[in-house]
Amino acid sequence: MKKLVLLGALALSVLSLSSFADEKPFKIGIEAAYPPFASKAADGSIVGFDYDIGNALCEEMKVKCQWVEQEFDGLIPALKVRKIDAILSSMSITEDRKKSVDFTNRYYLTPARLVMKDGTTISDSLDELKGKKIGVQRGSIHERFAREVLAPKGVEVVPYGSQNEIYLDVTAGRLDGTLADATLLQDGFLNTDAGKGYAFAGPSFTDVKYFGDGVGIAVRKGDKADLDKLNAAIAAIRANGKYKQIQDKYFNFDIYGQ
Repeated sequence: MKKLVLLGALALSVLSLSSFADEKPFKIGIEAAYPPFASKAADGSIVGFDYDIGNALCEEMKVKCQWVEQEFDGLIPALKVRKIDAILSSMSITEDRKKSVDFTNRYYLTPARLVMKDGTTISDSLDELKGKKIGVQRGSIHERFAREVLAPKGVEVVPYGSQNEIYLDVTAGRLDGTLADATLLQDGFLNTDAGKGYAFAGPSFTDVKYFGDGVGIAVRKGDKADLDKLNAAIAAIRANGKYKQIQDKYFNFDIYGQ
């Protein structure tokens, strides 16, 4: 009888542990500094397109989202040491990053642009940028593009820890402009009071070598289980209308792209 009681207790314990394991949160790394994709509300909570998409995906996968804030250039290191399970922070899918992480299918696609003083003329040759100081986010694809494409044109590339720091130095006159995602620049700077007197300058940049095949969610190399779940969830929210519902909350165009 005692053995039966003991076996019953062990069985309950196993079930309890199994239930606890099922409730393990899915930890997602994000940098909440780039409206409308991710930023902080007045109460300190995270808001934005990336955040809403992540929560919709977790709901679809029937897991609990746990958001982990991290500076952008620390996200991949955090993923590698298992501090987080995925990165959902407007990270472009590039061949260089594919060496370190695996990516889902894209969940949006926008070009990179320069923002400078309104009225600045930059031709496709980019020759007018010679001698200009352009701010980029450290560790981003925009930094790599700026160093390999703009620097040879005579541009002084200045890296920063966050895009918000760049905006401050642009408006203070310490920078001539910045290079970043076009939607980020539009909503995070040009549509704000601080962005008055500034505008997009020059061509759109879409070179796959630097800007990849859109923006995806990064997981650890070889993590096929999470990769497959996330891809299925992306397809599901695209099909059931949830993606469009979130998109229309932030944008008046199709951010998913063609």
